[in-house]
Amino acid sequence: MATKEDNLKAIISHAKEYGFVFQSSEIYDGLSAVYDYGQMGAELKKNIKEYWWKAMVNMHENIVGIDSAIFMHPTTWKASGHVDAFSDPLIDNKDSKKRYRADVLIEEHIEKIRLKIEKDVAKGIKRFGDDFDEEQFKATNPNVLRNQTKIDDINARFKAAMDDDNLTGIKILIKDLEIACPVSGSKNWTDVKQFNLMFSTEIGAVADSANTIYLRPETAQGIFVNYLNVQKSGRMKIPFGIAQIGKAFRNEIVARQFIFRMREFEQMEMQFFVRPGEEMKWYEYWKEARLKWHLSLGISKENYRFHDHVKLAHYANAATDIEFNFPMGFKELEGIHSRTDFDLKQHEKFSGKKLQYFDPEINESYVPFVVETSVGLDRTFLAILSAAFTEEKLDNDTSRIVLKLPIFLAPVKVAIMPLTRKDGLPEKARDVLDLLKFDYNCQYDEKDSPGKRYRRQDAIGTPYCVMIDHQTLEDNTVTIRDRDTMEQERVVITKIEAILKNKLDIREVLS
Repeated sequence: MATKEDNLKAIISHAKEYGFVFQSSEIYDGLSAVYDYGQMGAELKKNIKEYWWKAMVNMHENIVGIDSAIFMHPTTWKASGHVDAFSDPLIDNKDSKKRYRADVLIEEHIEKIRLKIEKDVAKGIKRFGDDFDEEQFKATNPNVLRNQTKIDDINARFKAAMDDDNLTGIKILIKDLEIACPVSGSKNWTDVKQFNLMFSTEIGAVADSANTIYLRPETAQGIFVNYLNVQKSGRMKIPFGIAQIGKAFRNEIVARQFIFRMREFEQMEMQFFVRPGEEMKWYEYWKEARLKWHLSLGISKENYRFHDHVKLAHYANAATDIEFNFPMGFKELEGIHSRTDFDLKQHEKFSGKKLQYFDPEINESYVPFVVETSVGLDRTFLAILSAAFTEEKLDNDTSRIVLKLPIFLAPVKVAIMPLTRKDGLPEKARDVLDLLKFDYNCQYDEKDSPGKRYRRQDAIGTPYCVMIDHQTLEDNTVTIRDRDTMEQERVVITKIEAILKNKLDIREVLS
């Protein structure tokens, strides 16, 4: 039976073989935790961005989008707290020489305990069937209660240590839990240190400390410093949102697990500006709205869960993650945070500029509170790719690998295939291609047998294949093949556009 690790390896191999993701600078042995998106990956990534933008910006009258610069005035990061506080607790194993995030080691230890609870619950479901009461079972079962107490105790100790910036306490916790290095199995750890994640560089001709700037570690600050510009130029009324898709950069201590954690990545963020005192109402609203967006991709709800933060960031009064069941287990996919008025007030303080909003409904000026939704584009890409990756056994004792991508996200929507390379079929196929290429990303494919071509299109997630054969020359009909069912339908060429438009329409998905 394939393990989750085997599944991730298969996805990584598939992503390279079919042009989705490549290791950056591979001919020079690669650059750790930096990846390039190939021809299929670039299309899928673009489609995810467009779908998020359409759902977040185009479908909301009170949300607009911007595109702020990667470089920002260095005082921005002093005001936001990144210069002083944007760090992770780092710990090294003396035997393997490997470096880890101390908080991740603790979280992974907690996850192992949580899986024991899930195992006990699964046994209960198997034993009692429809009569099983999961809530009562968790509240009364001795094993579950014992393991839940362990989790609660670890979380309490970890939170207390983080709140007090007690790095020694974090090391003691790791020692008490007997956490071993995943590589060496050794428990020979160094002390815990804080490690700032920002990349710095120099701007201008002279390299000195006065010219030091940073590659932005998040896109949110570009929204906050433009909040007043957007509000005034767009005549926006509270509540309103500003959305952005952009690159961010973090010098991660441990960047691994393929494109899940990278040093250069993209975020899809929206900052929603609200009246003070109403932030929790909108926090709950965006939690529900963002989960609904993820579920609109057609991935089972069982693959998602909310995880409330044990330790809140310095700017937040509430925070939760939407976690996804990646091949390596449940991990953060999107964060929803109530950021209070921290960011805008900090930028007021450091810039000396007023960032207040006059609310005509209550005849009062105030600094708005902010509710943030921030989803990793690369992580969304990995979630969609891993959920779509399917190995199927077929009736004729063969198998196929198919990417069952949401059809509106598929890199190639239609493959046009002449049955043979002669008898005028390629020319007719080109006519069909010309008919469709303005509306859909199409691929012309005439190499190999029809069966091999179908498998190739299955592997890149193409939802529909159009086959042009000798009958096409007689009655102007073609065969349309469905990726998921492999069923084929004979239709007149003039009806192809209407059929595809109906199948690829996303209005029902977004409504």
